[in-house]
Amino acid sequence: MACALCKTRREKRHCPGVQGEICTLCCGTGREETIDCPLDCEYLRLAHQHENPVKDPAGMPNRDFPIPEDFFTKNMQLITVVEHAILRAALARNAIDSDIREALEGLIRTYRTLGSGLYYESRPSNPLAAAVYDGVQQRVAELRKLENERGLHKVLDSQFLTVFVALQRMEYVVNNGRKRGRRFLGSIYDAMSDLVQQAQPASSLIIS
Repeated sequence: MACALCKTRREKRHCPGVQGEICTLCCGTGREETIDCPLDCEYLRLAHQHENPVKDPAGMPNRDFPIPEDFFTKNMQLITVVEHAILRAALARNAIDSDIREALEGLIRTYRTLGSGLYYESRPSNPLAAAVYDGVQQRVAELRKLENERGLHKVLDSQFLTVFVALQRMEYVVNNGRKRGRRFLGSIYDAMSDLVQQAQPASSLIIS
């Protein structure tokens, strides 16, 4: 059988993005460019594992923001909560890495104003980025409600801000530059796909 895309080369693999059989060349050139690749595609996941994008350190976003060396080990649960919110919102709207980056930038701008005492919400105009932004803000609101109901130690706004900056930097590092690239999202998906499939509520990821 011929490839469903080029119609000339022999098909070699099933592509869930086009719901058909395609050749390896069309898979490689169309992947996350002209094809919306689902995150559970085995060929996409394999490609992500072997990609090694080279990034200019000067382009790192929010370089002026300090992140303590022990922040990740001390705040892993909080990072997981935010990643879970990002993933669920992104999958619901078929968002890509650039949408997530934009959402994180909006969250960073918003939470920086909280630290200054002059609150201003920087919700993205891009509807996909806005959906991710809203998903994270909704999860924060759920956590705040649970903190109040259970008398838990409150997570500081500065902790959320640091998580947003850290995740935005991670996205910058792993972004593969493809038009519909989702390598960063894929890394979150691989780490917590079980939670998403089970639709775990915020209370199951509450910070203790």
